[in-house]
Amino acid sequence: MVDKIFDSVIENFTLDIKHSLSSLPDSFKDNIEEVRLRINAPLSIYVKGRDYFVTNEGKVTDNPKKGMTMDFDQLNKTFQIVCNYSIYALSEEIKNGFITIRGGHRVGIGGKIIYGNMDIETIKNISSLNFRIAREKKGISNGIIKYLMKDQEFLNTLIISPPQCGKTTLLRDIIRNLSNGMKDYNIRGHKIGLVDERSEIAGVYNGIPQKDVGMRTDILDSCKKSLGIMMLIRAMSPEIIAVDEIGSVNDVEAIEDATRAGIKLIATIHGYSIDDIKGRKALQNIFNEKIFKRYIILDNSKGVGTIKEIMDSNTLKNLLRKEGVI
Repeated sequence: MVDKIFDSVIENFTLDIKHSLSSLPDSFKDNIEEVRLRINAPLSIYVKGRDYFVTNEGKVTDNPKKGMTMDFDQLNKTFQIVCNYSIYALSEEIKNGFITIRGGHRVGIGGKIIYGNMDIETIKNISSLNFRIAREKKGISNGIIKYLMKDQEFLNTLIISPPQCGKTTLLRDIIRNLSNGMKDYNIRGHKIGLVDERSEIAGVYNGIPQKDVGMRTDILDSCKKSLGIMMLIRAMSPEIIAVDEIGSVNDVEAIEDATRAGIKLIATIHGYSIDDIKGRKALQNIFNEKIFKRYIILDNSKGVGTIKEIMDSNTLKNLLRKEGVI
């Protein structure tokens, strides 16, 4: 079965690159997480934890010498297509180092950073582009929602995961379920405030979410987490606030303000275990005040998005093991 998502993404490449990628075996197309272009380097794809190179004929190889070598014109023309030939119109996104394209996919940008009086002004001389293909996996949180609830109330939850283990995908599905409600589990729909700093959760494109984050979700797109949390508290009366990849002191302070306002939270963080993130100075208050009641720990031991543990923060017991799920 041809992956229509991948076919839509490759519309953003020059014809020669598009030809090579469209010739890839369907078994790869269905599972490609990233397509990466680097100047004077072979075209590469990232699939199930491994990177491969793509030949001119669209074959997959481990040999970089056989890969299709990218040049300046290919990078530059692809960048123009991604920007819809209007780089100026996307200058704010470019300053952040990525552009969100139709479908909610994110294109990371590498090149020469130009500073203005206050901050980064733009990126010039584009030397690499990384297309991160966002795929929804609806229903992946259905079986674990019950562990995140008590007496029909949502418990503050922190998803802990190394990079590329599916934390954003899981977060998106939990948001969708909490927003829509789940009759089978007697869970009502909640008002969700989503701060999508990197435009990866809802994948907003031209103001329209490209991913399903539920019917009761308000989105602050491309907004800093600490600012967005305070804006939601003041203006949108959310019952639950969702954010991706917390880590700074400012993030933690905003989270503390939200909990003092009686708002529940779900967040993600890069890490391998509770002990791993406990040692980070900026996060000390999260643990001292026991803000999060549930920790979901992901890895890729059985494929991307493997739920290794769901921990109760008081007992530090694995709820999945207790019920014989694993």
